[in-house]
Amino acid sequence: MSPESRPGRRTAVTSPRTAAARRPRRPATREIDEQTHLGEVYMRSLLRTQFRLALFVCTVLACVVGGLPLLFLLIPELRGTHLLGVPLPWAVLAGLIYPAFVIGAWLYVRQAERNERHFADLVDRS
Repeated sequence: MSPESRPGRRTAVTSPRTAAARRPRRPATREIDEQTHLGEVYMRSLLRTQFRLALFVCTVLACVVGGLPLLFLLIPELRGTHLLGVPLPWAVLAGLIYPAFVIGAWLYVRQAERNERHFADLVDRS
């Protein structure tokens, strides 16, 4: 029995072009460090995500802060209410609004860190 006719023997057939078709894989961190076009795309996506988050948080806080005077204008009974001897509109706008800013900032930082973790995972997988 000749070696070519043995049933257990396999022959791998490859094209000479298969090696040319493959590109060497470069890690995404290297793309970012070298500021290649792909690295710019990665960074732009992170910046766009962070910008959308900042815009959302600022819009919510602006609506709350801008909406309070409108609320006091539309509901006159609230203007006459006093809280610890201070008119309610003054108490809310001068003191109670700051916890809303702190909570908004805390939520922003938490989401921004989450976005950065997702970005780091994406870059590590690439």
